[in-house]
Order: sequence, then C-alpha cells, then structure tokens
Amino acid sequence: MGIKADKWIRRMAQEKGMIEPFEAGQVRESESNQERIISYGTSSYGYDVRCADEFKIFTNINSAIVDPKNFSDESFVDIKSDVCIIPPNSFALARTVEYFRIPRDVLTICLGKSTYARCGIIVNVTPLEPEWEGHVTLEFSNSTPLPAKIYANEGVAQMLFFTGDEVCETSYKDRKGKYQGQQGVTLPKA
Repeated sequence: MGIKADKWIRRMAQEKGMIEPFEAGQVRESESNQERIISYGTSSYGYDVRCADEFKIFTNINSAIVDPKNFSDESFVDIKSDVCIIPPNSFALARTVEYFRIPRDVLTICLGKSTYARCGIIVNVTPLEPEWEGHVTLEFSNSTPLPAKIYANEGVAQMLFFTGDEVCETSYKDRKGKYQGQQGVTLPKA
C-alpha cells in the first residue's frame, strides 16, 4: 500500500466514499449508555463492519430444497430487531450497516470476528470485487446444537483491502454484475 493501512482506509472513505457511514476509529461502547459492544470501525489493517437490524432467518417449514438457481423467499422468516436468534444448525442472512464503493484497483475479503467464531457462529461473505458497490449481504451459520444470538448495529466481520499493482482490466461494474448496487438483504440470483 505504501502508506499505513489505517490511514489509507480513512483517506479512501473520506475522499472516495468507499465506506458510508464511516467510523474513523474503533468503537467499543454504545453511545447511549456506555455498555460494551462488539467493536466496529477502522482497525489496524481493515474495517470492522456492523450488522443492520434486518434479518432473514432460514426455516424449512415448507420442506423446500435449497437450490441456488431457484431460491425461494418462502424459505425465510423476515424480522427487524436489535438481535437475531438463529436456530441450531441453521443460518440467517443480514446486511451491513455500511454501504461500500470498492475502488477499481482494490479487492476486499471479509472474515468473521473472533467473538462470533469462538461461539461457533461462522460469518460468510464472498470477495467484494473491484468497482462493486452496495450493502454487503452477510450469511451467519450457526454450527452449534444451541440457538445463537447475533447483535444488530455491532461489529460482526472485518473487511480487508488489497490493492493491485495495476488497475484491473474488467471490473465488476464493467461486467454488469448481478449484485451491483444491492440494497438490503439480497437473496441468491441465478
């Protein structure tokens, strides 16, 4: 990168609108009552994103088949809440609070925060390709035999940014990718 990673992230967010809303530091307490929260904001080499309060919890009440080419919205229960309880051995979809605009020379990888990983909750996100933009759809897998809790408006995953030596030849925007500009929790598209 040539400059310190945290300074690069701040510059890209402030000058290019790469992350909105953007938190320049690391937030560890709620603003209202000084309660400890799962941290979010700029870290040493990345950015810790928050989960919004919109969730789609997977249910199999209709005995559906999970088919990525024909995924039914009926397989989910929608909730809007400060917490999401994921049933044992199930998953939920959510989205980031933050909206991303990835520069043409950057690839972004997302990894779950250790606080959730140590509880058996796996956060899965595919890479954010150069010039992709939107709210990131997050998938939380509960690998435990017990219900698991996800907290809205708190940190859930860390974005790591990798700059290329050159600008990519064809970006996600150039290809007119199907998830470009997504808003809210976005289901699979064939």
